[in-house]
Amino acid sequence: MSSSKTLLVLENFIAGKFVPCSSYIDSYNPSTGDVYCRVPDSGKEEVEAAVRAAKDAFPIWSSKSPLERSQILNKLADLIEHDLEAFAQAESKDQGKTITFARTVDIPRAVYNFRFFASSILHHTTECTEMVAMGCLHYTLRTPVGIAGLISPWNLPLYLLTWKIAPAIACGNTVVAKPSEMTSVTAWMMCKLFEKAGIPHGVVNMVFGTGSKAGEAIVCHPDVPLISFTGSMLTAQCITEKSAPHCKKLSLELGGKNPALIFDDADLNQCIPATVRSSFANQGEICLCTSRIFVQKGIYNEFLKRFVAETKKWKVGNPSDPAVDVGALISKEHLEKVRNYVKKAQAEGARILCGEGVDSLVLPAGNQKGYFMLPTVITEIKDESCCMQEEIFGPVTCVVAFDTEEEVIERANGVKYGLAATVWSSNVSRVHRVAQRLQSGLVWTNCWLVRDLNLPFGGMKASGVGREGAKDSYEFFTEVKTITIKH
Repeated sequence: MSSSKTLLVLENFIAGKFVPCSSYIDSYNPSTGDVYCRVPDSGKEEVEAAVRAAKDAFPIWSSKSPLERSQILNKLADLIEHDLEAFAQAESKDQGKTITFARTVDIPRAVYNFRFFASSILHHTTECTEMVAMGCLHYTLRTPVGIAGLISPWNLPLYLLTWKIAPAIACGNTVVAKPSEMTSVTAWMMCKLFEKAGIPHGVVNMVFGTGSKAGEAIVCHPDVPLISFTGSMLTAQCITEKSAPHCKKLSLELGGKNPALIFDDADLNQCIPATVRSSFANQGEICLCTSRIFVQKGIYNEFLKRFVAETKKWKVGNPSDPAVDVGALISKEHLEKVRNYVKKAQAEGARILCGEGVDSLVLPAGNQKGYFMLPTVITEIKDESCCMQEEIFGPVTCVVAFDTEEEVIERANGVKYGLAATVWSSNVSRVHRVAQRLQSGLVWTNCWLVRDLNLPFGGMKASGVGREGAKDSYEFFTEVKTITIKH
């Protein structure tokens, strides 16, 4: 364990100032297993201070024009982009992801989130109707809700935090945000840029700590009318129950058990590399990752052979090595959880074709205590298996065969989740037909993770409540008011 003298110690950011906390918790570097920094263990007192600051700042911030807020968001985007490398290094060290992924995906997307909502806020329109016979004109206004409580996860820390902060403040709200206690460093770094960007004190407040203390205090606070949460279904259930007495607006982006449907007319030269990436990118710690691969029987053997060969090319190791494809999982406990799923599959009689328990993992000397796992491919597994039903959230995917279109649609829909799906086929009619019947909020065909932020993002069934995107986020972070004028 590192000496406490060398540890990075974070502080809450409230009313434009960094504020120390009375107690702290350890945060680990997943690639070494050592304590990396100390994070405030905030609770009701810290959240109360943050809410007061947000409440005080709301009149000034909400009265600014969309153009004024847009200019500030763009300035913040520029500042983050200027420090992109420092943010990428910190994100990789804090979360375990590869430096390449942080440098090319996480931080650029955080920058783009601010730029996107800085632009979109300038182009929204409202409705207007006229009742000539009654001599009345009706129109609608959208006003900011107030204080937004934003709770973000550990897998894409700055990426998903900014996906919430950007539309919230673009719409004129003020914010009390809580990043994951396991990945708080880049959020803390971003707070250092707020004043330089021109964000008034109290507009964005960052309270660090656990969900059971800091998160619950935000959810239960009567002056926080809106909660946006990304995370697990169990936590979302708690948020729903605890927020119910206050009738809060909720946006809940939860898990997935995402299928890929690969038909026998798929272009395997395109499909296989993309499906390997969709299965194992960011160590499989993306809610949109593919974890159930259904392959039509005519190409099943060829697909499996080539898919395993391509998977074995992915290098696991030190996240700071640009040649590495798979970094460390977030924690020792999460690694053990993911490994246990593979053990359960083996106990059920499934075959492990590569990865955990089959191939040996060789790590550099400095990473021996890190939380690493080889990309793992499971086959000969039943749809009823927990590995086919539950979100594993690690570098594990299951490959099974199917006969007909009707059969695979039913099997793909046979889980409680409904976040994303991919369809691989050169038959245009089939692509449209299957996409319409899949119970998924997002369906990609012949590609994966191609996003247009103008369009809705979110899931069906147990994958969440609500949608995010240009129009959907605007509607969530504002209240609509109908005004009638008799003339």
